[in-house]
Amino acid sequence: MRHNKAGRRLGRTTSHRIAMFRNMVTSFFSHEKITTTDAKAKELRSIAEKMITFGKKGDLHSMRLAASYIRDKKVVTKLFTAIAPRYKERNGGYTRIVKLGIRPGDNAPVSMIELVEEQVEPKTAKKTTKKAATATTKPRAPRAPKVSPEPVVMENKEVSETPEQA
Repeated sequence: MRHNKAGRRLGRTTSHRIAMFRNMVTSFFSHEKITTTDAKAKELRSIAEKMITFGKKGDLHSMRLAASYIRDKKVVTKLFTAIAPRYKERNGGYTRIVKLGIRPGDNAPVSMIELVEEQVEPKTAKKTTKKAATATTKPRAPRAPKVSPEPVVMENKEVSETPEQA
């Protein structure tokens, strides 16, 4: 049983896997979208969202934690100055995974992971009125039965000439 063993191993040693994800996160934030396999994209999503959360906090400790994982100082600066402020009002869900199909060489499922761009607005509580509640529970009017058109009968005409005779 694999209790308390979260995450995919991806057929790599621990050091290789950590180095690979550090490189992928750095590339992801520098380009804001990358194409990779489905399994890697799903693992990268959690790491990237943690880094954006560090960026939203914006304090020195968060910056140092992000810099200890991301390999490039310019990318850390971009995360804290450009990327994280976009998501100030959003509570998670900063990335999107779009499935692209399969890779021709090894038939691996490929996805694109990208940052979500649209702005989110805080939800407001909707008040349901008695009129609106009754309007949704009214039964629909029965539909009129379908009328099929009468079949058209064509007259049989005898052909006097065949194409061979002409």
